[in-house]
Amino acid sequence: MKFFLLIGTLLAGSALAVPVFAEDKAVPDFSGVWARTAIFGFEMPLAGAGPLRNLQRRADGTSDASVPVGDYKSSVLKPEAAEVVRKKGLISLAGLDYPDPSNQCRPMATPYIMRVQEIELLQQKHQITILYMQDHQFRRVRLNSVHPARPTPTWAGDSIGHYEGNTLVVDTIGLKTGPVAVIDAYGTPHSEALHVVERYRLIDREAAAAATERSGKEYGQPAAAPTGDGLFADFDSKGKALQIEFKVEDEKVFTTPWTGLVTLWHATNDWEEHVCAENLKEYYDGTDTEVPQADKPDF
Repeated sequence: MKFFLLIGTLLAGSALAVPVFAEDKAVPDFSGVWARTAIFGFEMPLAGAGPLRNLQRRADGTSDASVPVGDYKSSVLKPEAAEVVRKKGLISLAGLDYPDPSNQCRPMATPYIMRVQEIELLQQKHQITILYMQDHQFRRVRLNSVHPARPTPTWAGDSIGHYEGNTLVVDTIGLKTGPVAVIDAYGTPHSEALHVVERYRLIDREAAAAATERSGKEYGQPAAAPTGDGLFADFDSKGKALQIEFKVEDEKVFTTPWTGLVTLWHATNDWEEHVCAENLKEYYDGTDTEVPQADKPDF
């Protein structure tokens, strides 16, 4: 009898510990897998300061992604940051690659991580979990919370969020710095003062098509993947698209806050993950990297 009384007491106590949520409010449904094109750059805002542009252009005037040379003369860069970007550009012009989170298989901070081609948002009452197709990366966004007074720096930072009507607003601080901790494909650094605010919202197909067209004029139209899988993004989708507008502030690196955009469509494929690892297989096109071969073993 005492055993059953004890169990009953424990159950009653645990029931008191269950959080009581306020009356449910309608929130946007971000379910499904979202994909962007093979263009890794950020879309430019319609007005105001935006992300760096590539100084290296193709014959048609679009960005040559194979030679990333960030505009180190941009007015948004402070002198020290501009010098970092300039030196990275010289490495590119020499036909070499400089270390970044992608080619070093390192964690990607926001907004750099938005270069990843597929994401999925898992919505719960207390948090949003954002999954990324590359390297099992993910972020947790605590809803209706506050930042700690002194957040411990991490690669993903401390993210809190809330809904403003049909928009999910994500506020991130506490991002860890390091040798390959960068903002964009041009190696633009950031400091511990980095503050990023992202706004996720669903947009009509027409608006998404217009955004994709503007992006194509800057970066060129993406080609089908070498494996024959084609593009991840389903441009023929009749449903809404997902657009992320983000604002970047870092008083130690930038002279002014700037804004960028990323537009994602419903994916053409099921969820898949690409793993960056030390091996010969190039996951992005299914081939093996050529390495020197000896005519006979040296042992």
